[in-house]
Amino acid sequence: MLCPPRITRTLNTVVLLGLFSLLSGCSTWFGAEFRDPRVELTKVEIIKARLLEQQFLLRFRIDNPNDRSLPVRGLVYTVHLNDVELASGESSGWLTVPANGFDYYEVPVHTNLWRHMKYIVRLLEKPDRPIRYRFDGEIKTGLMFGRKVHVASNGEIIPGNFIPE
Repeated sequence: MLCPPRITRTLNTVVLLGLFSLLSGCSTWFGAEFRDPRVELTKVEIIKARLLEQQFLLRFRIDNPNDRSLPVRGLVYTVHLNDVELASGESSGWLTVPANGFDYYEVPVHTNLWRHMKYIVRLLEKPDRPIRYRFDGEIKTGLMFGRKVHVASNGEIIPGNFIPE
């Protein structure tokens, strides 16, 4: 059954206006006004440390410098201790960071450091000596048409601060 041309034209106009109204909210993520969020690794929490499997919780602080809330759809990451890859993977958790605000994004990590055990034990022999860490990743932002924001941070941790006496 065919619709009369007038109804078809009206439906097309309504659908087109609806699509334009949806895209107007996304236009700020593509324009020059969008500023990349700042992402910082703030905490590494040890959940379980077994011989063949270690579980950590990485906590990131995401600062949104924009005047609109920032939907975060996931994070692709790699974390290194000195030159040893501690973990890599992808998290698909959702979070909305408020406009001109911040929020925390937590990523559970499962890894097996067995093949690097000798090296890690050597690092821990001097608990007051700092160990370098490096975090590289991409945050997926936006809803349907998002953008990927590259993030990286470097720093040092002192193992003695995490070893109970």
